Amino acid sequence: MDELVELMVDVMMMPDYAAIRIAGTERLAVVVKERFMKLDYSHMAYVIGCLHGNTSKVGNIRSYLLTTLYNAILTIDNYYRAEVGHDLYGSG
Repeated sequence: MDELVELMVDVMMMPDYAAIRIAGTERLAVVVKERFMKLDYSHMAYVIGCLHGNTSKVGNIRSYLLTTLYNAILTIDNYYRAEVGHDLYGSG
């Protein structure tokens, strides 16, 4: 958790006009900062859970974490909805 917070602080300290690569796309730091400001503990726990569940090799962990943090707000609800659906109804 501390590493995620430190990574977010690094981004928050960047000038607004700086470019940050998120999922292969250059985004202005101000846009990434706005998204990061919406994150709460549940999003951080979700990112950590996704990291623990990932079995593939991560080549650039910093980039991977930035992308997962940035996308957490957009994906968390559907992820847990799919998990509940799987748990309740199984795989068939």
